[in-house]
Amino acid sequence: MDISVVIPLLNEEESLPELSEWIERVMQEHNFSYEVLFIDDGSTDGSWGVIQRLRNANPHIKGIRFQRNFGKSAALQVGFQQVKGDVVITMDADLQDSPDEIPDLYRMVTEDGYDLVSGWKKKRYDPLSKTLPTRLYNWATRRMSGIHLHDFNCGLKAYRRVVVQSIDIWGDMHRYIPVIAKWAGFGNIGEKVVQHRARQYGVTKFGLSRFIRGPLDLLTISFVGRFRKRPMHLFGIWGTAIFIIGFLIAAYLAYAKIFHEVFRMTDRPIFYLAMLCMVLGTQLFLTGFIAELVSRSAPDRNQYNVSETLGLND
Repeated sequence: MDISVVIPLLNEEESLPELSEWIERVMQEHNFSYEVLFIDDGSTDGSWGVIQRLRNANPHIKGIRFQRNFGKSAALQVGFQQVKGDVVITMDADLQDSPDEIPDLYRMVTEDGYDLVSGWKKKRYDPLSKTLPTRLYNWATRRMSGIHLHDFNCGLKAYRRVVVQSIDIWGDMHRYIPVIAKWAGFGNIGEKVVQHRARQYGVTKFGLSRFIRGPLDLLTISFVGRFRKRPMHLFGIWGTAIFIIGFLIAAYLAYAKIFHEVFRMTDRPIFYLAMLCMVLGTQLFLTGFIAELVSRSAPDRNQYNVSETLGLND
């Protein structure tokens, strides 16, 4: 199969028929073999009923319905586990991403050799309250990750299948898939300017909570990417260094007490700094040791309640 299109959605019943027809037209024009996998992330409108009707009319359409809303990362993670296409395309269900971009994205992966191609909505139709934080977020992510993309959170992306089946996303980490892919060893990441269309139906799912969660998630993914498999390299090194500093201060005080001065060590403020450093260093070292044990026995975090599926066994 050439292409798998993975579309997470929440309450997008109005846009699904048009989106499905548009994708079908593009696939037929370019003679692609394909599947479209809709992931209903706990919609409370009629989205699942629409997906069922679309499936009856088009066997290329498949669906997964969550028991409740788990978030976009969960929807993508479950979808990635089911894809069969050589190239995986992700897009949003609100018609702001154009399926006409699919052929070029497919070519960049199959012919140009990219592991991942991220869309760049150079001209946006979003309000300033959304575009300004997005620019700041993209700037910070570029600085921290070393990946020079303009739009990390663009929903329109293309991947080699091995990429999406080698990464693990959770929480709100869908914003950082290029970073996760890089840390997984897939560093050939490209970018394509794509069309951004104004929303036609429904309401945006963008919320103010993203301003807080975004930077925290970036710190998390930076730490996990670097030290998930070797937490002792962070906690152990810092713990040992801080302990040695405290030990040297204590050794100096002991030497001064014995050979030069007559004083009570507890009368010197620097004594408490030495104790603090040794205690903190010991705690950090033990934290690294425990983290090593946890990293080797952590259960699978990506378990989500699926209530219904359509066509996954075809």
